[in-house]
Amino acid sequence: MAGNSVTLVGNLVEDPELRFTPSGVAMAKIRVAVNRRWRDQQGEWQEETSFFGGTLWREAAENAAESLQKGTRVIITGSLEQRSWETQEGDKRSIVEVRIDELGPSLRWATASVTRTPRSDNFGGGGGGGGGGQPATVPAAPVARDDFGPDEAPF
Repeated sequence: MAGNSVTLVGNLVEDPELRFTPSGVAMAKIRVAVNRRWRDQQGEWQEETSFFGGTLWREAAENAAESLQKGTRVIITGSLEQRSWETQEGDKRSIVEVRIDELGPSLRWATASVTRTPRSDNFGGGGGGGGGGQPATVPAAPVARDDFGPDEAPF
């Protein structure tokens, strides 16, 4: 990721959309709203919302679809990718998306409960952390929805 890395903190616009490629690889489409709030020169609060889309792959995609839902405040790290295509009418289109490396809930206004899933690639076998393919639970408080004030709404 040399020279092309991005970190986003925002709220999921919709539930992660889990799909599978023809070869069976899981992928999840993620859409997030990122708010920016500032005071202008007159001291009035201004707010601007930007929307970003991204893709998460394999086990992380399945975990996100199972764990996160619309409205969840998340932290995303990844890299930017541009895709181009041509429509059936011959128009050229282009979009910049995030190829997501890591995705997790923000703990700024919420708590989370983390449960490890068994690894399917045999790289984590044998040792601690719930070995033997059994999930290991890390104690934490249950997941809570973001607690926004009246002028801190995510959208």
